[in-house]
Amino acid sequence: MKEELLIKLAREQGTPLFIVDHEEIRENYRRFKEAFPTVQVYYAVKANSAMEIIKTLFDLGSSFDVASYEEFREVKSLVKDWDNKKRRDFIFNRVIYSNTIKRIETLGKIKTFRPLVTFDNQDEIIKLKEHCATARLVLRVKVSDKDSLSELNSKFGASPEEAVGLIQKARDMGFSVEGISFHVGSQCINVDNYVQALGIVENISRKAAQRGIEIKLVDIGGGFPVAYDSRAPQLKILAGVVNSEIRRLFNNRLKIIAEPGRFMAATSATLVTQIIGKSRRGGKRFYYINDGVYQTFSGVVFDRCQYHFHSFKKGRTEECAVVGQTCDGFDKISLIEELPAELNIGDYLFTRNIGAYSIVSSTNFNGFPQAKILHWNY
Repeated sequence: MKEELLIKLAREQGTPLFIVDHEEIRENYRRFKEAFPTVQVYYAVKANSAMEIIKTLFDLGSSFDVASYEEFREVKSLVKDWDNKKRRDFIFNRVIYSNTIKRIETLGKIKTFRPLVTFDNQDEIIKLKEHCATARLVLRVKVSDKDSLSELNSKFGASPEEAVGLIQKARDMGFSVEGISFHVGSQCINVDNYVQALGIVENISRKAAQRGIEIKLVDIGGGFPVAYDSRAPQLKILAGVVNSEIRRLFNNRLKIIAEPGRFMAATSATLVTQIIGKSRRGGKRFYYINDGVYQTFSGVVFDRCQYHFHSFKKGRTEECAVVGQTCDGFDKISLIEELPAELNIGDYLFTRNIGAYSIVSSTNFNGFPQAKILHWNY
């Protein structure tokens, strides 16, 4: 969005103002489908669970990856007016519950839909058998997440060595094991992670076939990088490598799905904040703003993402610190921002590419309200 429009909206709506541009979401979806024409998109709702975003992607034809019953319920609400058969078909064909550890009460609520769910250990199979025997299973395997922003594989994923045994165990207990999934880590900038992971999946699939178990689906997860900085590989380059490996290893025999979340949501949002205080500390200019790491900038902590600030005003710049509004000394957003040195209290700053893993983990710490959300081009 143009700076003139951002500052106009901030003056009209107040700050902090979290502006989601739905045309950017549509463009991201189109770019992903163009890059991966044979891959079905399952938007990872966890990245930004705003109902408006889910609806925009639904209208484009997206499927959905959910991690909780609350996310499942949000997606299901899209088809609440459909008849029972159409609603069940939608959930059967276009929703995956990709959290490998599920609450018992959740399983009871979703079992009538014959859900597609992931698992990665024997105890989960036993729990599923008791509480959701209708489930169709996808085994999540542990793969390399080297150089990714957030690692996931120390917490999730069966080792490749135990994978075939778990698939066999699930089948022996009466389950249909339909696929294998992996996740290379969030904001993956190492293309080799995908190559290695696909090789692991092909090896497991081949060994399962030797036991008479046909794998029909491969879930290549998320991790598709956003261009926060120059380190992120271009989507076209990443897609070229991944598509080539999929053709080589699976010869278009299997259904391939992916779970982009950050890629769809991150660039869609811009946050406008206001300077509420300023000082010099140790020779450095500090700007205090009406947001922080306990609110919209929670991704600094939980997502290890470094956001950057821009000023609507010009002037001589220097390295500044931008810190949050709470009384906690931990609430430092960035200590290395190149900004005009003499901005005034009341001036605005803006931060782009803040649509994913930000507002979803915002809190009301110290009683400060969360940013107002404005949906644009919706």
